[in-house]
Amino acid sequence: MTQVSIGIKALNEEANIARCLTSALDALQSLDGEVILADSGSTDRTIAIAQEFPVRIVQLSRAQDRGCGAGAQLAFQHARGDYFYLLDGDMMIDPQFLSVGIAYLQAHPDVAGVGGWVTEKNISGQEFQVRADKARAFEGEVDHLYCGGLYRSDAIRSAGHFSDRNLHAFEEFELGARLLAGGWKLVRLDTPGVDHFGHTEDGYKLLWRRMRSGYAGGLGEVVRAAWMKPHFSVVLARLRPFQMALVVLGWWAALLACLATLSFGALAVLLAIPILFLVWRRKSLRLGLYSFAVCNMLTVGLLSGLSRKRVSPATPLPSKELR
Repeated sequence: MTQVSIGIKALNEEANIARCLTSALDALQSLDGEVILADSGSTDRTIAIAQEFPVRIVQLSRAQDRGCGAGAQLAFQHARGDYFYLLDGDMMIDPQFLSVGIAYLQAHPDVAGVGGWVTEKNISGQEFQVRADKARAFEGEVDHLYCGGLYRSDAIRSAGHFSDRNLHAFEEFELGARLLAGGWKLVRLDTPGVDHFGHTEDGYKLLWRRMRSGYAGGLGEVVRAAWMKPHFSVVLARLRPFQMALVVLGWWAALLACLATLSFGALAVLLAIPILFLVWRRKSLRLGLYSFAVCNMLTVGLLSGLSRKRVSPATPLPSKELR
């Protein structure tokens, strides 16, 4: 065992991985720790670059196992630390956060994990402009640690596993739901956590890619994974995209009713209400229209994800250690 493991999940991150690994190693300078790169089968220079650093490198054996949940679980599967920090390959961890986070967890034995501020560095696309606007709104007790966090390894084991290997999205919320159902707390601290260098492409192109990759179905996958489990009530009460998708389903039904009865005036009003609300909420026509598209994409994803096949999340992921 070691004090802390930093697990980095990556797929084709040659543009970011050196910066990410450097930040992880810097964060461990005063700690007993290890860095584990969990690669999902990169076809670019990610592995070659990582081999220049003193880190452990593990890789999925099968491309069909790829997914947001699988990458995070692969890292934890190989971790040996009393604490585990999850980092994405396009992030940089603040050099002081681990020390601050460990001290907080040691002082609060009922807290399973802590995160810090998430600073979005690329905000040219609509997706990350919206995220940047919300980044400082989640301090204090939270239901999940988005964009990674520092966890007690024992708390993760008590919840069964770190991340559900079947999930294509919402894996951090699903972990949070299991931890909360088990009596643990999660806290976002008022301190720098990570810099995130997200996608720079147009938001609508990103949505289309997420539809094609299966990412959009993550909402339905989370709901299905929780069915008849102790954390299902947490999912119902706290997963806002699920609640939003139920509203959108009702809105779709109302639109169909207007079409069936040829009530075109009511149809126009129904179409305008959510768009105007989101434009007002985002204080931007561009971001409001994008949020409208996201709401509809997630609703499609809820329906598609509910029917996807599952493998037991407790089953170890086939992998190989490259170094």
